[in-house]
Amino acid sequence: MHRILLAFCAAALLGGCQLFGGALDTVEPVAVVAPRLPSRPEEVIGARENPRVVAEYGGVYSDPEVEEAIAKVVSRVVAASDDPSRTYKVTILNSPVANAFALPGGYLYVTRGLIALTNDSSELAAVLSHEMAHVLLDHAIQRARIVEQNDIVERVATDVLSDPDESQSARAGSRLSLATFSRNQEVEADRIGITIAGRAGFDPFAASRFLDKLESYAAFRSALGNRDDAASFLASHPAALERRELALVVARQFGAPGIGERTQDGYLKALDGMVYGDDPSEGFVRGREFLHPRLAIGFRVPPDFRLENTKEAVLAAAGENTAMRFDGVAVEADAAPADYLASGWINGLVDGSIRATDVNRLPAATAEAAAGEWVFRIGAVRVGGSMYRLIFADRGDGAGIEQAMQETLASFHRLTPSEVARLRPLRVNVVSARSGDTPASLALRMEGTERKLELFRLLNGLGPEDAVVPGQPVKLVSD
Repeated sequence: MHRILLAFCAAALLGGCQLFGGALDTVEPVAVVAPRLPSRPEEVIGARENPRVVAEYGGVYSDPEVEEAIAKVVSRVVAASDDPSRTYKVTILNSPVANAFALPGGYLYVTRGLIALTNDSSELAAVLSHEMAHVLLDHAIQRARIVEQNDIVERVATDVLSDPDESQSARAGSRLSLATFSRNQEVEADRIGITIAGRAGFDPFAASRFLDKLESYAAFRSALGNRDDAASFLASHPAALERRELALVVARQFGAPGIGERTQDGYLKALDGMVYGDDPSEGFVRGREFLHPRLAIGFRVPPDFRLENTKEAVLAAAGENTAMRFDGVAVEADAAPADYLASGWINGLVDGSIRATDVNRLPAATAEAAAGEWVFRIGAVRVGGSMYRLIFADRGDGAGIEQAMQETLASFHRLTPSEVARLRPLRVNVVSARSGDTPASLALRMEGTERKLELFRLLNGLGPEDAVVPGQPVKLVSD
């Protein structure tokens, strides 16, 4: 729900924004198998779309030890697949989001955020073999055809049906057909992927185990801890419980839990030192603070807001009806914030609401707006040739967000050189548990994160009652 709120903020209020990061260089994937020029149609599609995917996910993350660990797993699952002659190009994406996907032509992608969640080689094998299955089954090509067909259905519904309700019903039916097709693809990829991983000697139960972890991590990442049922129903993946049950059925064909390789010590060693969370080029979220070393700016949100740093903007939510968006645009170096707020980019601007002010010796201004059932409080601060915007939205009278916006605006400041020098990215730190260590005591050693014990258990695949034993390798997060 909070993502819908934040998207509404952008759609209802903004006329355009500039991303914090600069243009990304064109990059090539890390090839596990020697690359060759694309020849088949699906390879051409993959080669064409690859640079766009890499740019969208923050570029390629380079870490020789992680790449070597992935290459070892890939070589085994490729050999165990139904087409061991097929070429795959595996790219680690520099994104904190836990995700993996495939493009036609053997282009496989896994984010460093997902890799950080894996605890052994079998969990990584479960992810990669699932994505390989999509390639082997030509799912991307099939899905593109379905999307094209459904676009036609929606256009016909809009152009031909005069009854708005009938038109909406037709569009919903076409979306449901697409979603159902995608769910069927995911189930089929689960079945084939687990079979491949099991044949390669990996633990076939790792898929169900990792699905549980992803579900828990999604809840942990959510600012509200719940989900939009309609969005879930139309999602491209089946419900986690459904996928988990199907994964267990396939895994049991290989035997009982406990079979297959679950290399941990050597695998986790490869993850030691890997960047965790936000990339330095996009700034850091540290609890309630957002800090950007390259732009040398920072601010803090009130206690009931939870921050999330995205490629487009910094977002936050506080309950189901309140949200915040922070971004920046390029302006003239002498632009007045009050004039900028009055320049026409705010829909529903309340007449006479613009107030000029200053924030920590920086020129600033505030304004009010309203659109439909939403009310907005907007703050703008200029730093050199950049205008930074704080936009709070609420489905109420605006009293609550007025104070939140004023508190956040007052916290906006330039970072000193010493503050910038102290800012370092969080990293995965693999340590061995010692006698007397507990999940709680180890979690206290984590830095730069919230809900440390919960995150520690998630990163290490530990349940609420699970303990650690001396010598057990565990992942911590610190800078």
